[in-house]
Amino acid sequence: MAQHSAYYVPPQSHWPIIGAVGLFLTLGGAAALIYSLQQESDSLLAQIMLNSGALILAGMMIGWFAAVIAESRQGLYSAQMDRSFRYGMSWFIFSEIMFFFAFFGVLFYIRVFAVPWLDGEGDKGLASMLWPQFQASWPLMQAPNPEQFPPIREVINPWHIPLINTVLLVGSSFTLLAAHKALKREDRPKLKGWLSLTIVLGLTFLGLQIYEYIHAYTELDLTLKSGIYGATFFMLTGFHGAHVTIGSIILLVLLFRVFQGHFTPDKHFGFEAGAWYWHFVDVVWIFLFTTVYLL
Repeated sequence: MAQHSAYYVPPQSHWPIIGAVGLFLTLGGAAALIYSLQQESDSLLAQIMLNSGALILAGMMIGWFAAVIAESRQGLYSAQMDRSFRYGMSWFIFSEIMFFFAFFGVLFYIRVFAVPWLDGEGDKGLASMLWPQFQASWPLMQAPNPEQFPPIREVINPWHIPLINTVLLVGSSFTLLAAHKALKREDRPKLKGWLSLTIVLGLTFLGLQIYEYIHAYTELDLTLKSGIYGATFFMLTGFHGAHVTIGSIILLVLLFRVFQGHFTPDKHFGFEAGAWYWHFVDVVWIFLFTTVYLL
């Protein structure tokens, strides 16, 4: 493979504008769907917008990433371009950290401030006049207004599926690290084996989380309508599950590229970028398991 010696300036591309259109339709459709569900009105147009936007985004990602891979395989990228990719991926992961930081901040604010205020504690304890019978606790099994938000029968036991999922994700970081080391040694059989095992662990995590959601809805009465505890629980675990899904897709693409022989010991940033993302997802889960399930 040739190596470009100067900074590579890619030609004009139609993928950014396609991505912008897809993102607009996806977010607009999601907002319209939420509004129509609240108003109990027809949501067909909102669903069409949401699904169309998601399909356009998926097509954009496939096409744009394929173009980047082709340019890399042609040896068009220099060391400076490689640094640009690293900076870009680093800032992307930083933005994802801030994304989850906001959600964890919501959970912290509710537990430390809002719930105690409703029980008469703190400088805004006058809020206790809203529901005089309310007693602060966490997990919040019963909302201040149980007529609107049905009580929870039981919270999820952290030492069953959540603990198993923790072992799976932490283990997947080690298997991915082993795959990375095998790539650096150019040991293709071990690279394929360890990377395949990482994908299996990630997909198993997703399967168990789906089972946990079904169990929560059908047997524990823990739903999105279960007040602030149900909302924060599904918000944090749901968005993390979406990131695990994205990470699994990335790893599947990497495995396909490994079978195509795309990576070498000294040129494999595509693999490293996927590994960075997966390790980030694993670290977020450790914080989530501790704050949502244990504390």
